[in-house]
Amino acid sequence: MEYIKKNYILYLFLLPAVLLVFIFKYIPMYGVTIAFKDFSPLKGVAGSEWVGFEHFIKFLESPNFQQIFINTIKLSAFDLLFGFPIPVILAIMLNQVRRAKIKKNIQLIIYAPHFISVVVIAGMIFIFLSPAGPLNALLTLVLDRPISFMSEPEYFRTIFIASGIWQGAGFASIIYVAALSNVDPQLHDAATIDGASLLQRIRHIDLQTLKPTMTVLFILAVGGIMTIGFEKAYLLQTSMNLPASEIIDTYVYKRGLQAADWSFGAAIGLFNSIISLVLLVTVNTVVKKINGETLY
Repeated sequence: MEYIKKNYILYLFLLPAVLLVFIFKYIPMYGVTIAFKDFSPLKGVAGSEWVGFEHFIKFLESPNFQQIFINTIKLSAFDLLFGFPIPVILAIMLNQVRRAKIKKNIQLIIYAPHFISVVVIAGMIFIFLSPAGPLNALLTLVLDRPISFMSEPEYFRTIFIASGIWQGAGFASIIYVAALSNVDPQLHDAATIDGASLLQRIRHIDLQTLKPTMTVLFILAVGGIMTIGFEKAYLLQTSMNLPASEIIDTYVYKRGLQAADWSFGAAIGLFNSIISLVLLVTVNTVVKKINGETLY
């Protein structure tokens, strides 16, 4: 309390942000109760009838549950597996570029896709991968027939993950580039004098510097593994690739909003959030025991 009294001005600066979080994040949590009710817009949240875990059981017993859950896990796990290391590799490569002008031009090129709208990205994918698109024009010379990439489920995950890496890896590398800028150049000079190779310097200096940042970002990434990204998954969906592209987020949208089954959609969304929370706490605990780095 003495510290708060002494630095009350700092807490006054913090107050607006706390109020915003409380008003827009915590108060709306009351609406989650519709997941346990048979919600009716006419009766409101308070007046709707309680049904307990009926909607959760309905989702778990639905014939689509296994496919949707596996699609979400696979898409998220592969995206984390292939997408997480790429920004680290890009940052290390950029750190080796000594000419400032060339480095800035490379950064501009790899950062630019991040600022392209997801809708535009999806449109570009459909154009490039259509049967009459440029990629199929080349494949036709080899295979004598075009491939319907957007209609066959086995291609969906590769397209989704590859396009995500292309769009986001460059921008995600910014935080790693910033971390590497704090490395003392004398460490590299001393290691070079001692006969360390480039790979040895990257392993023992650069990666060790990035380790705390990588740990925190990895924990956060695992915590959001169930929220793979509704927008692009929905935009890339077709009636033919639905067996691979239907994930929990798109299913919630279709059942909760399009079909106006509010309570069922809220139950699925809450189920998704609980799994994300469990994963976040579990990974944070495991990482803390392994190397002492932790999110909280």
